[in-house]
Amino acid sequence: MKRSRSCSGRSRPRRVGRSRGLKWRVTDQVWRPLARILVDPPRNPDRPGRPRYTPRQCLEGILFVLYTDTPWLELPYRELGLPSGETCRRRLEEWSRTGAFARALVLLQKRLREVDKLDWSRLIVDASLVEAKGGARRSRARSRASGEAVFI
Repeated sequence: MKRSRSCSGRSRPRRVGRSRGLKWRVTDQVWRPLARILVDPPRNPDRPGRPRYTPRQCLEGILFVLYTDTPWLELPYRELGLPSGETCRRRLEEWSRTGAFARALVLLQKRLREVDKLDWSRLIVDASLVEAKGGARRSRARSRASGEAVFI
């Protein structure tokens, strides 16, 4: 049986869709251990309302913002099928307040270290949110090891 060729000369039809997964999508294998840490609080039956987005959806929104460096309010949530940026930001704050996000990060770092996949090449330490009241003065402390001034 001979295959018919399409108008582009290809013997097979073109593959439609992505060949690689999106980096901010959380696979089932990654989500399984995190599901026990990033849980929703139980709903109060006295306060009905819209159900919350799942923790997995919120985590994917958070990862999208972190991976693409997109501002929270510019998260393309409708196109990606994610919660809004504000919802993701609030959930991140909630998880940070309860310590769940720190526990999830420690778990992920441990698992990545075990399979030798931990990459520290994209590490960012940011202290730009610390406010200097009234313009803090720079310290003129000198290092004893060298004669140069060290600014703290």
